[in-house]
Amino acid sequence: MKIKRIEDVNLDSKTVLVRVDYNVPIKDGLVTDNTRIVSTEKTIKYLLEKNCKIVLMAHLGRPKGQVVEEFSLKPVVPEIERVMGVKVHFATDCVGEEADKVVAEAKQGEIVLLENLRFHKEETDNDKAFAEKLAKHGEVFVQDAFGALHRAHASTSAVAEFFGIEDKAIGFLVQKELEFLDRAIKTPQKPFTVIVGGAKVSDKIEVLNKFIDLCDTILIGGGMAYTFLRAQGLNIGNSLVEEEKVESAKSIIEKAASNNVEILLPADHVIATELSDAGSEPLAVEPQLTDSMAIPEGYMGLDIGPRTAALFAEKIKTSKTVFWNGPLGVFENDLFAKGSIAIAEILRQATEEGVITIVGGGDSLSVLKKAKIDRQALTHCSTGGGASMEFLEGKVLPGLKAVSQE
Repeated sequence: MKIKRIEDVNLDSKTVLVRVDYNVPIKDGLVTDNTRIVSTEKTIKYLLEKNCKIVLMAHLGRPKGQVVEEFSLKPVVPEIERVMGVKVHFATDCVGEEADKVVAEAKQGEIVLLENLRFHKEETDNDKAFAEKLAKHGEVFVQDAFGALHRAHASTSAVAEFFGIEDKAIGFLVQKELEFLDRAIKTPQKPFTVIVGGAKVSDKIEVLNKFIDLCDTILIGGGMAYTFLRAQGLNIGNSLVEEEKVESAKSIIEKAASNNVEILLPADHVIATELSDAGSEPLAVEPQLTDSMAIPEGYMGLDIGPRTAALFAEKIKTSKTVFWNGPLGVFENDLFAKGSIAIAEILRQATEEGVITIVGGGDSLSVLKKAKIDRQALTHCSTGGGASMEFLEGKVLPGLKAVSQE
């Protein structure tokens, strides 16, 4: 697609509507992780240098079209002011008289943050009339919400229809994400290793098939590994399994073999008899370690074991490019976080040795935080797991298509 960059648009003293992804964690009224705000700093400061009035629109959580106080974006205002260094006005709605008034009264070189878009069901419905109201807040539209590009919502998709082809572009964050995903993964330095985890095979089938055409090795962990182990005829006890995806897992294994792509599954596991609903601590029997790929009856696999972590580490160390999406165990529980943390640490070390390391997905980034590894210690950490995976699958992202010149 032919897409204008922010540098290609006349912005001098314009009012610019910017879609950002500020879906950040908030506790006791304070932002606990400002990564997504900081990631837009280059775009917003560039607009400030152009003496623009900036109108930011974003979502938070899933209020499902209702006004829910805990999902208000108001607590984000002080953090934006701190990062950007300018006055931020807050509109208690994203459309209507209140929003119009706040935008009109803001000065050039200042920022307006609109209230949570998802307080209106029209946002997720991609409603054109709602999108038109949003579009009236700006003369130029800048798409910088990489994490929301795969959503056909009013603020990411329909809104762009109300701007001319000369007045819509992508910001620096989206540019950076696309560059890494396109250059570093679609044309990677070899050997290229992919680490895929998370709960469900169904979420990753398409991207796994895509990776088989691109990479040399696939390391599989997390809940999805047990569907692959079942496909190999191994006993997995009470572990999570998608029975309807066992045949798909077999097909992926067969395709990988025919393409000379190595697939490694967990060689040992940390197991327990059950897990509490909250995932905070196991019940009844203490966790144990298996000595093989199989899991005994009455137990479920909840993390990769140390032998698997060592095998995965060897593959990572001998790679030139590594992409990681999805934790390798129930990392929210400290008892089942060691495998994921070990892989995060190996990636940090590999980056120091010159390996290109790319991490995508919110859970994977949470593992880095738990491991106390700065994201800057890796080559690139994607702010949008869903968007990055769909981009790699070759899907057209609605948020990108909306700003294309075609």
